Amino acid sequence: MTYEFLQHYWWFIVSLLGAILVFLLFVQGANSVARTLGYTEDGRRLVYNSTGRKWEFTFTTLVTFGGAFFASFPLFYSTSFGGAYWLWMLILFTFVLQAVSYEFQNKIGNFLGPKTFQFFLTLNGIVGPLLLGGAVATFFEGSNFLIAKDNLIDAGAVTPIISRWANCSHGLDALLNPWVLVLGFAVVFLARVLGILYVMNNVNDEEIRSRGSVRLIGASVPFVILFVAYLVHLLLKDGFAVAADGTIVMEPYKYLTNFITMWYLLIVLLIGVVLVLWGIGKTIMSKDYNCGIWFAGIGTVLTVLALLLCAGWNNTAYYPSTADLQSSLTISNSCSSEFTLTTMFWVSLLVPFVLAYIIYAWRAIDSKKLDKEEIKTDHAY
Repeated sequence: MTYEFLQHYWWFIVSLLGAILVFLLFVQGANSVARTLGYTEDGRRLVYNSTGRKWEFTFTTLVTFGGAFFASFPLFYSTSFGGAYWLWMLILFTFVLQAVSYEFQNKIGNFLGPKTFQFFLTLNGIVGPLLLGGAVATFFEGSNFLIAKDNLIDAGAVTPIISRWANCSHGLDALLNPWVLVLGFAVVFLARVLGILYVMNNVNDEEIRSRGSVRLIGASVPFVILFVAYLVHLLLKDGFAVAADGTIVMEPYKYLTNFITMWYLLIVLLIGVVLVLWGIGKTIMSKDYNCGIWFAGIGTVLTVLALLLCAGWNNTAYYPSTADLQSSLTISNSCSSEFTLTTMFWVSLLVPFVLAYIIYAWRAIDSKKLDKEEIKTDHAY
């Protein structure tokens, strides 16, 4: 195992976790449309109890994604999580609101009322995917930060800080880029699509399933438009390439070149897109079909995985700096030591066992479709 192999391997692991996280945003997506999907009080509780069985998976994956980035690419962690902290704090705050809202919305003594906490769930369902999608977009559009590694060895430096944000917005300036918002809202509507598909599969209620088909069309159309618009923009834009001497240069059609060079990623991307469209189309066209979440979910993971790998592999700066081009981060200049990456490689071999347990727990939780009788029990949200 060479150092270069380990760098590429850990970018794959981080990208896979990010792709799974985007799929698990179906929890946020379903919550954002719960009031129209459920319509009645019992219907809304069915939706919240359906997603309430899975919100821990999303939150845990978000934390694991951040932990994997910290361990394998610490300079990115310190630059993005430390510099763009307003963006990440807003994301974490909405997820904390989600956890609190599930537990307290129907608790005895809740003086704020259930609707207040249901509003928080809706807020998390919109703001969470929007900001996470915007954060992913910065991998292609760039962020406003500076890197000064010399501060570590400069005895005259006041503080040995090697990365800092170039302005006082600390990450919120990314939302001023319209293409960041395009991808952000594409993720919002994708989360809604996945959420509707999941509830239609998980809840045994004819009213919700029939209403879900209509809501699915309303979420799918803007998602397809926004995603196709961003994908075309990405393939035609100049990208951030790493030259042979390690300097960062702008290269026309860089991401298109990456997909052509790494043709296997293009195949994964196309398969992913087809699976997402199949899951949506089959559910809309067939009244009795409710398994679209599995096709669309697998397709989402494949599509996001291909995009994130395209952002970091093939001599590409995965976290470009718009303040100083040479401060841009690559998988080689921001990764941990070879010893750390090697040690974590052997630990990562346990991941399949963890995934197997997750699948087992998922199947056990969903062994029985959710119905109105279950929301009357003591374990209902």
